[in-house]
Amino acid sequence: MNKWRINLILILIFALGFGVIGRLFYLQVLQHDFYKVLAKGQQKFFTQIEGPRGEILCQDKKGNLYPLAINENWQFVYASPLEIIDKEKTAQTLAKILDLEKDLILEQLNKDNLYELLKSKLNKTEEEAINQARLIGIYIREEKGRRYPLESFAANLIGFVGGAKLGQYGIEEYWDEALQGKQGFIAGEKSSKGYSIFFDKKNNTAREGSDLILSIDYNIQYLAEKLLKEAHENLNIEEGQIIVAEPATGRILTLANFPSFDPNQYSTEELAVFKNGAVQKIYEPGSVFKSITMAAGLNEGKITSQTTYNDTGTVTIGKHTIHNYNDRVWGECSMTEVLERSINTGAVFAEKQISHETFLDYIEKFKLFEPTGIDLAGEVFSSNQSLKKGYEINFATASFGQGIEVTPIQMLQAFCTIANNGKIVKPHLVETIIENGEKTKVLPEISATPIISSEIAAELTSMLVSVTENGFAKKAQIPGYYIAGKTGTSQVSFSALGIDKTGYSEKTIQSFIGFAPAYNPQFVMLVKLDNPETRTAEYSAMPIWRDLAKYIIDYYHIPPDYEEQI
Repeated sequence: MNKWRINLILILIFALGFGVIGRLFYLQVLQHDFYKVLAKGQQKFFTQIEGPRGEILCQDKKGNLYPLAINENWQFVYASPLEIIDKEKTAQTLAKILDLEKDLILEQLNKDNLYELLKSKLNKTEEEAINQARLIGIYIREEKGRRYPLESFAANLIGFVGGAKLGQYGIEEYWDEALQGKQGFIAGEKSSKGYSIFFDKKNNTAREGSDLILSIDYNIQYLAEKLLKEAHENLNIEEGQIIVAEPATGRILTLANFPSFDPNQYSTEELAVFKNGAVQKIYEPGSVFKSITMAAGLNEGKITSQTTYNDTGTVTIGKHTIHNYNDRVWGECSMTEVLERSINTGAVFAEKQISHETFLDYIEKFKLFEPTGIDLAGEVFSSNQSLKKGYEINFATASFGQGIEVTPIQMLQAFCTIANNGKIVKPHLVETIIENGEKTKVLPEISATPIISSEIAAELTSMLVSVTENGFAKKAQIPGYYIAGKTGTSQVSFSALGIDKTGYSEKTIQSFIGFAPAYNPQFVMLVKLDNPETRTAEYSAMPIWRDLAKYIIDYYHIPPDYEEQI
């Protein structure tokens, strides 16, 4: 009987053993592939990640690159309020480390949330102090963000990346789609307790955004910004812009604004400072516009540079009387002298030689009724509806740049057209796009048909050279070079200042625009200053133009037009 019981137990043990072995054979051999896949599914996971944003760079004449917008990793500290036991003590410790108000931190710690951000962009001292404090429920993690290493340099041009990781203003907004990294996935593995233990970084499917190399020249931009700051200190300007471009290609070498801001600290700034005055603010250009009026009259064959008229100092149109600057009377003058002396009545005479319809047509041909299409966000323009109404007085004042609205970039494009033998060129800032390591050059966009003939462009250029040689723009002269240019001093209307009143204020906008060398233009430059403490542009914008032009000529080693007489 005892043997029988022992045998039965042995049989049961062997049967159970064979059952276990059979089950293991079934699971590990016959169902191996199935459970292998199932295990991988439980161990592996996929995380969606963003590819890094493309960088923005500028250059100098040698091709050296300067980073304007880059990506950077930094640490941030956050709290898990539900884990914290002594919130009062924790808040007190963090307040000392982070230099924050204790009550503010305590308020966050008392929230019934799983996660509360306490501070971004920790410095090394803060990071080390938090680690040493070993506070329960307080964690440090790494985040990626945008940094602008040159701070306020070209800030209005670049813009910034806002809280929603979207570009705002300038290049960052206009080129946001190209700059944004492409979303992808990265595979990871979990431990038996559910912790992440491995990331397969080699098979990351996210892609970097495109890098952008701008045509902006670091050295010219730096000096332009410096000159605007000095104009604020010395002339008390409210705002100012300097734009430099290559007339044959439309490449913008400089686009400087005052005031500027630090895009790293954009959240502390007022919204108004983000606007780029070169493309986002309209103004009445004043006497620089006389060049456009002359271009129309010359190209229509209604006047020449030597056409004369008799200036009596005023022109009366209905109830309105137009005066020359300082009530000057010049007598018999040629059209060249009209530009030299900036005679308002002479511009009115030139406009009268062509029909108002033709005058409007040329303004439209110079693209002053539409945006230039420059690759910057938020470009504005004026449709100039009051001018288009067809009143005689409006055409008269528009002939010398009052009562017509443009942006600085529009005015620069118009002068590039004169310097480029009558062909319009589209201004642009991005010169090279680097996508997945491949470089693509941005080609110039130039009109096939000139809006004024090359002969007329040359005649007008000679008239503008005479302005700097014999007229009110002598301060723009650079020994050895012919300079073509024109001053502009316009009054600011009450409506432009947001005042519900007709007429003009005492404020002025003073500008100088020109190109050099006049007969082989390498650059066109506009200097615009808002309300400097001088009467005319001859004493404000023009000297700045001359200083920067001299620097550009020396910097690029532009050959002289003639040998200077000693």
